[in-house]
Amino acid sequence: MKTDDFDYELPASAIAQKPIEPRDAARLLLTDTLEDRSFRDLPERLRSGDLLVVNRTRVRAARLRGVKRDSGGAVEVLLIRRRDERHWEGLIKPARRIRAGTLLDLGRIRGTVVTDPERGEVVVSLRAPGQDIEEALAEEGEIPLPPYIHIPLDDDERYQTVFARTLGSAAAPTAALHFTTEVLEELGRRGVAIAEVELDIGLDTFRPIATDSIKQHSMHREAWRVPGAAAEAVAACRRRDGRIIAVGTTVVRTLESAATRGRAIAAGSGSTDLFIMPGYRLQVVDCVLTNFHAPRTTLIVMIAAILGERWREVYEHALAAGYRFLSLGDAMLIEHPVNRP
Repeated sequence: MKTDDFDYELPASAIAQKPIEPRDAARLLLTDTLEDRSFRDLPERLRSGDLLVVNRTRVRAARLRGVKRDSGGAVEVLLIRRRDERHWEGLIKPARRIRAGTLLDLGRIRGTVVTDPERGEVVVSLRAPGQDIEEALAEEGEIPLPPYIHIPLDDDERYQTVFARTLGSAAAPTAALHFTTEVLEELGRRGVAIAEVELDIGLDTFRPIATDSIKQHSMHREAWRVPGAAAEAVAACRRRDGRIIAVGTTVVRTLESAATRGRAIAAGSGSTDLFIMPGYRLQVVDCVLTNFHAPRTTLIVMIAAILGERWREVYEHALAAGYRFLSLGDAMLIEHPVNRP
């Protein structure tokens, strides 16, 4: 499978630059019928006994701007994953002027580059004298919008979902950005349950596949956690013959990484480099609610695995119908994945 097989033309005009207001005014494409609906219509598409699974991760203010201590040259660090108390994986620029041992002044945060940059990726050591590092990041850092969004948000909370609780991601689980209190209340009235899991979104969200073949691409590992309540909710949904609806690609990867026998999941935590590509059979997930993804990325490869050859037809319809693409864009509901057991 060539990476070129997962390419398509995405006009800049189709990439959403601002979130729609209110959140649930986003459009919703039903992929089975190519019917154009509103996200507010989601509750009527689901059944009593279904289970929506959401990612409750919260986006960290992970973009730091500062200078190199020796030269005063400007530098920017985007933190991707925390390794331990002091060390973080991230992206740095301008990478060509950075070496291991470079000292950084990032506002009140002091940094040391631990590894030479490789494709912009580094390990850095951070400290905030007299202050907890997470508190310092909240004060000094910026919410890292994806690079294709060029208009700052009026309110950073607009890039957090209504489920956001556990700090840890470098990007939002964007399929859940459309939910509102009103939609959640209507889902409850219709007997649709909700369970929460966590996956800390990392580097593969930011980068296209750089290899000629998708099988040559190495996924970065991301931390996931499945609470006991979520595992029991999935088991209860199976007992009542409901459907497991993953809200976003991060939830798909979490549920499939935690899969056990009988199409259930086990409570626990770990890290995953699961790359869902054509040929993969879903073990847990029955339906997927997701946004429209960029070409030549691991996300569009997953959608191709879930939708099969129809993914191009679905995307062509969405582009022709004026759907808004990527993180701040519209959504689609896949009710009949081709790769379920």
